[in-house]
Amino acid sequence: MTDQAVDQEEARLSEPPAPEGQFLGRTRELKELRADIERTGLDTLAGRKAPRARVLLIAGRPGSGRTALAEEFVRQVAQRYPDGVLRARLSDPDGTPVPVERTARELLAALGTRAPAGAAEDELTEALRAALASRRALLLLDDAAGAEQVDALLPDAPDCLVVAVSRGPLTGISDVRPCTLGGMDTKSAVELLTRHTGSVRVTVDPRSAENLAEICEGQPAALTLAGGWLAARPQTAVSDLAKRLHTDPDDGPVLARVLGLVHDGLPASTARTLRLLTQAPAGTVDAQTASALAGCSLKAAHTALRELATLGLLRPVVGPLPEYDIPGCLHPLLRALAESNERPAELQLARARLLERDVRLLQSCRASAETDSPQAREKLQALPPAVRFPSSGAAAEWLAARRPALLAAARLAVADGELDTLARRLMSQLVRAMVAHFGTQAAAPDLYGIHGLVLDVAERRGLAREKAAALLNLGDVDAQTGRTRDALARYRAALDAGREANDPYATGRAMESVGGAHQELGDHDRAADWFGRALSQRLARGERAEAARLYGRIATAHTYAGRYGEAQRNWRAALAGYRKEGDVAAHARALSELARVQEYAGRPEECLRTCQEAVEWARRADDARLQAALQLRLADTLDRLGDPTAARLHRAAAERMLEEEAANGPTENGESVQPDVDACEIRSASDED
Repeated sequence: MTDQAVDQEEARLSEPPAPEGQFLGRTRELKELRADIERTGLDTLAGRKAPRARVLLIAGRPGSGRTALAEEFVRQVAQRYPDGVLRARLSDPDGTPVPVERTARELLAALGTRAPAGAAEDELTEALRAALASRRALLLLDDAAGAEQVDALLPDAPDCLVVAVSRGPLTGISDVRPCTLGGMDTKSAVELLTRHTGSVRVTVDPRSAENLAEICEGQPAALTLAGGWLAARPQTAVSDLAKRLHTDPDDGPVLARVLGLVHDGLPASTARTLRLLTQAPAGTVDAQTASALAGCSLKAAHTALRELATLGLLRPVVGPLPEYDIPGCLHPLLRALAESNERPAELQLARARLLERDVRLLQSCRASAETDSPQAREKLQALPPAVRFPSSGAAAEWLAARRPALLAAARLAVADGELDTLARRLMSQLVRAMVAHFGTQAAAPDLYGIHGLVLDVAERRGLAREKAAALLNLGDVDAQTGRTRDALARYRAALDAGREANDPYATGRAMESVGGAHQELGDHDRAADWFGRALSQRLARGERAEAARLYGRIATAHTYAGRYGEAQRNWRAALAGYRKEGDVAAHARALSELARVQEYAGRPEECLRTCQEAVEWARRADDARLQAALQLRLADTLDRLGDPTAARLHRAAAERMLEEEAANGPTENGESVQPDVDACEIRSASDED
């Protein structure tokens, strides 16, 4: 596949959103929905306060205009809900129900509430209900596959309103107010047709227009396609289309028949592009996606997308990027056309081209955030112009907008099972791009899911080293979010995988992580033992800096356990290692911790001497925070030794250092950052005593 350059201004063009007031018909349905908001519920009739949000259901076949009706209704009543409108689609384009966990997380993000990475469904839905408890918000849950999905997301807040869109009833949810859609009335259907064809052809032959609306069964989707087909053929009369559909031997659904007619009338290349767009993850496409799937230039992809949107086969997406989505009612029909017209190998090749394009875009996206690095600049210049971003901000905007599609691409690639190599490359670049632009903490929920997918591929392919890495990453997130026992199980499995792969890094890292989990669980003896195993491996490999750090972790475990003699011996071993490595800052911190242990052991004179030595090393390291912390420790020690005057002098020196650090230190949003005295030290159990 050859990348084609495209003008950046052209790439940013997008179709304007449809103006308000364009909705047609459904006057009775809208009136009933508004009345259902005020109608007394069953709980109120029974003398009880409604425990949950009211649910309004808009039910109808795909293509009946159910989502458009829901959006119009939400627009009309949105002012009643000052805390905003939340939207979620509960089914993927292929009809697969979206996991409740994923939907709840997206809704929490929309509310500005961060949920722990890897949290279970129950925890997330509980957090969602808590976030909505004091709000007056409106939830639009589109394309619900069943009552279970909707029920799990219902707020325990009577002031909230839920509008659910589904094919059928939501059996199991009490007091649901249903609104079932059929076809549009003839007048509205003809007016919808007129918007595409113009008024002349309808005015000169109104009966044919009414006949066409009847043949289309008043379905907005079918009428839109019929209008687009007529608009592309100015010389064709409305009656001609009505006759073609009336005499069509196919007795299938009218939407499928109209789509077949439109599809058959497209140029071959455009029809093929349309069919291949069904392979796009999340059903959302842009020019890069269309170009990769069809194997055409970006310019040709732009042209095809605009043409398909004009015909009603795609809908412009309102957002920062020029994107389109495939209407949900058309997606299964188009997928059937793709499967009947394209060989399976061609469809898989299209998916492979898309994954390859996503990988290159992510490489460019990441490099755009690392322009300080000469290597990153070289990589960026080596990429084709079509996949470069004009700035780091543009790259971040693209990544944020395409994030759902990229995550869906990773999930689909892993589920496919035939494109594992590309899937692994995609996930690797996606992780790096997210970390570069969003940071590890902000991207943690998405990273957790990606690491889980990496683990699936590694287990399926027997890749022990990648399995170990995925387990370590998952364990780290579990540990950070308080699921320490889960993290411990991950780390032990990572240790087994690291040994199987004969990977000393993964093995040592896993042993150290097992020790850290035991320490978090309060089992300090096991923690020290596992740190010791990791230390032995580091010493055997001659990794002195890592060995020194592990001596410090062993010392900390002994400190927690109250074995101050062992702790002092290990801190001295750490000091020797840092001295050999010439690490002045680490040497100063280790002396600070040794002084802390001496203080706990009841040896104030030794603590005083060690603190004084640590102050000198901290001065060499130019670490003002550590110097201030040590001055405070010196003051406490001098108080214990009966010298309050000297203690006051050291406290004054510490305060002066902190004030200077606050005045000269880094700023966030124009405000000085106040240093944390304890941030430079490893906390021990005795701090709480």
